Amino acid sequence: MTARDRAALATARRIVVKVGSSSISGEASWRIPMLVKALADAHRRGAEVLLVSSGAIATGMPFLELESRPTDLATQQAAAAVGQNVLIFRYQEALRPFGIVAGQVLLTAGDLENHTHRSNAQRAIERLLGLRILPIVNENDTVATHEIRFGDNDRLAALVAHLVSADALVLLSDIASLYTRPPSEPGAEPLDVIPHDADLSDLEFGSTVVNSVGTGGAATKVSAARLAASAGIGVLVTSADLVAEALAGGAVGTWFEPSPAGAPVGTLSE
Repeated sequence: MTARDRAALATARRIVVKVGSSSISGEASWRIPMLVKALADAHRRGAEVLLVSSGAIATGMPFLELESRPTDLATQQAAAAVGQNVLIFRYQEALRPFGIVAGQVLLTAGDLENHTHRSNAQRAIERLLGLRILPIVNENDTVATHEIRFGDNDRLAALVAHLVSADALVLLSDIASLYTRPPSEPGAEPLDVIPHDADLSDLEFGSTVVNSVGTGGAATKVSAARLAASAGIGVLVTSADLVAEALAGGAVGTWFEPSPAGAPVGTLSE
């Protein structure tokens, strides 16, 4: 059943969690065991959990002796090819003590726009969940091109949540909640609950951020959260450091209320 408020995350049947590159790569890789522990706790209580994880390119950069995110497509693809392998290994090693097996799912925007590919992806994920495997989803950066990319994994997470009819989506960020304007600016106030039909035109979420390891920012999370909420999926945006509290239904982050009338499966990506 769709989570109507953040407290319902504690009992939600199916949850998609998205984490960004800056939260789990490089010096931040220490968060992987912490994140996995929270996912394992939800898994143990019977929830079906999917993780949408960025970080393939960022994880591969040190192995290619790159000091910053590459700008050309071929080097991005090479870094992703190396990094995706290492990233999944790190997740599986962190999952091992809990007796949970990870399953890798790599998608392109074209996969979700093509009816046959979308159906195949949906069937594979459903089977993984039925087998109590934890799917780890990422964009297939080795074959994606600039013209057919999702743009950011926040949008990918919203589309995956819709694809699998998730009860809730958790978008993990670098800050505890969204604010009325960039939190570094005077007068910025945290946002607690955003109704599905709220007018956000007066709020300043800032432009998309491209840092040394990934892409994203508050604006992309708001866009993805509204996309999922319009499909009837409740969305929580909070810090990666608060993932345990979030999945336990704690009063953290910014909650996007789901629309009472969700979009049919498939329509968001078409």
